[in-house]
Amino acid sequence: MSVSTPTRATLLRDADALAAWLRGQLAPAPTDADAPPVPPQLTEEDVAMFAAFAPGARQAAVLAPLYARDGAPYLLFTERSATLSKHGGQISFPGGSRDREDATLGATALREAYEELALDPARVALLGTLPSAFSVVSNFIVTPYVGWLGAGLPALTPSVAEVAEVIEAPLATLADPATYHSEVWERMGTAHTIHFYDIDGHRIWGLTGRILYTLLALLPAE
Repeated sequence: MSVSTPTRATLLRDADALAAWLRGQLAPAPTDADAPPVPPQLTEEDVAMFAAFAPGARQAAVLAPLYARDGAPYLLFTERSATLSKHGGQISFPGGSRDREDATLGATALREAYEELALDPARVALLGTLPSAFSVVSNFIVTPYVGWLGAGLPALTPSVAEVAEVIEAPLATLADPATYHSEVWERMGTAHTIHFYDIDGHRIWGLTGRILYTLLALLPAE
């Protein structure tokens, strides 16, 4: 028996349906301890940038925490502390560089979310990964993991050294065309599309904007 594809409207109002949908759309979370030096999911633009910066490029992971509030899907972001040396004051997902002790990049994403927000890893079900992205500014290959927290947001304790603000964003608002615009910037002689999302006085862009754009692109068109 065939299963009908849920509508975009259904997924934007029903977090449980969205989590189930994403499990079938995302790449499975890798379980091997040794991630490849260049993730095969890198876009053509990222491959070109990576080729120029490959020596010294490091692995990193971020967690895109998805949860239900009154049944509707929300994403959790953080505003990085303005005192941080890189990406200070920008909106991001919790994450950071892989430590030697991290068995997988998924473990990196969970550890960083705990260090930044005291988010209990046991509360997070990893639904899968989005395509990896290369950050020229920090020279990281970043693998995004989508994590399902279930109903409600657990109590968090943001790190004062790293997090200036915790931002709860309804996915329906992020998916609203009025929230989004794009610009074409040139970097290393190549044109790149920069994605911007403006919500409640905050601007999501850069690497986080690219990750968010890729996540929203998984939703059905109608």
